[in-house]
Amino acid sequence: MTFEDLKLAEPLQRAVKAEGYTTPTPIQQQAIPHVLEGKDVLGCAQTGTGKTAAFTLPILQRLSVGRPTPPARGRPIRALVLSPTRELAAQIGDSIRAYGRFTGITSAVIFGGVGQNAQEQALRQGVDILVATPGRLLDLMQQGFVSYKSLEVFVLDEADRMLDMGFIHDVKRVIAALPKKRQTLFFSATMPPEIQGLANSILTNPVRVEVAPVATTAETIDQRLYFVEKEQKRGLLVHLLQTDKAIQRVLVFTRTKHGANRVAKQLEAAGIGAEPIHGNKSQNARERALAAFKSGTCRVLVATDIAARGIDIDGITHVINFDLPNVPETYVHRIGRTGRAGAAGIALSFCDAEERAYLKDIERTIRRRVPVMEEHPHRSNLAAPAEGALGQAPSRPQQSNRPPQGQFRGERRDGERRDGNGGGRRRRGGGGGGGRGANAGGPRGSESARPPRSDRPAQQQAQRPSASAPAAPPAVSQRPRAPKWL
Repeated sequence: MTFEDLKLAEPLQRAVKAEGYTTPTPIQQQAIPHVLEGKDVLGCAQTGTGKTAAFTLPILQRLSVGRPTPPARGRPIRALVLSPTRELAAQIGDSIRAYGRFTGITSAVIFGGVGQNAQEQALRQGVDILVATPGRLLDLMQQGFVSYKSLEVFVLDEADRMLDMGFIHDVKRVIAALPKKRQTLFFSATMPPEIQGLANSILTNPVRVEVAPVATTAETIDQRLYFVEKEQKRGLLVHLLQTDKAIQRVLVFTRTKHGANRVAKQLEAAGIGAEPIHGNKSQNARERALAAFKSGTCRVLVATDIAARGIDIDGITHVINFDLPNVPETYVHRIGRTGRAGAAGIALSFCDAEERAYLKDIERTIRRRVPVMEEHPHRSNLAAPAEGALGQAPSRPQQSNRPPQGQFRGERRDGERRDGNGGGRRRRGGGGGGGRGANAGGPRGSESARPPRSDRPAQQQAQRPSASAPAAPPAVSQRPRAPKWL
């Protein structure tokens, strides 16, 4: 199938060709015809599948065909795209401008972390398509700069990340202000119950499009696991970057913004070009770091999960999980930054003793064991993989209500405020702001999950040990258990 087969207008086909694309991706092949027919769409697509073009191209066609004459005071907003982060919003805006260059369609991108004077001016002049993050959009709505009287299409992108970052209530407030008669396009990489419920409430007879099972990893990604002591992780990272010249452009994930700073500083001290990117960085600092990474002057980008959401950079050869995520689906999102569009990619994961429960969850979710790299100078003595990682559901560390170390009450995790962009007002309450994402609350409670009572030795069940006596270790079965999914 080609883009011509999708019956796109000639100006759009010309723009797509100018961008160097000839064949639509699976999500584009499935979604574009339904969007052109005016149907609501529920799309399950992971990062790197081409879903941005799957909604921008048909929206541009809809708005450019039979477009009414703009009023003297500017054009009304006819399409709204809601995005969780400013990086993703900016990239959606770039796509709209690139694909719509021959259509005359106007667009604007608004997000927090920067002054809003230019954004106010753009809204006064009028735009056909508005791309926004929730917090800044609500601010401008309350100030009277946004009108939805002529809105035709609403797109909610990365809905699951909206939930992770605690923006779901802001999203619902925006949706409540939209006209009931509209076309709605809903995209999410995963479908937890709350997201499915939101989709059911705002979609009308939607067509479901899905390009891959949720929580699966691309076959083109070579996954590798390194067991290492926590204090040796930075040494292992430096060793790999200094000895493996195939690691050319690498995205390193840490659990916290402070960890990102420390890792980047250590790499710089070792003569390896690295830049941290997280919620405490200004918009200008983020843009400089991304520009350096794209140009190749910076070899390593060290990021938190929130800051990395929306980073769409081709040619990432390696993803390194310096800290394993405590939500398995986040692992899938992370390593999906490499191995895109059928290209080969490599994902390296460091695992210390406190992260073994997270590893079990990840391997159970992706339904495979991650191969262990035995030969490296920082190998941990706990290198043998735990039995039953793919069998019965592991006991996960319990979630704690305490904020992660180094995080103040009233902030969201990773330093992001209301729209993840450093702008808008703070919410009441402390800790993770209600988000349930990869970093919400940092490592969850006790790092070594206690087995259920029925699995403890009989002596422990019959007699509770005294406070002064050490508890007997839990019994460990020597028989490996087959995975339930086999």
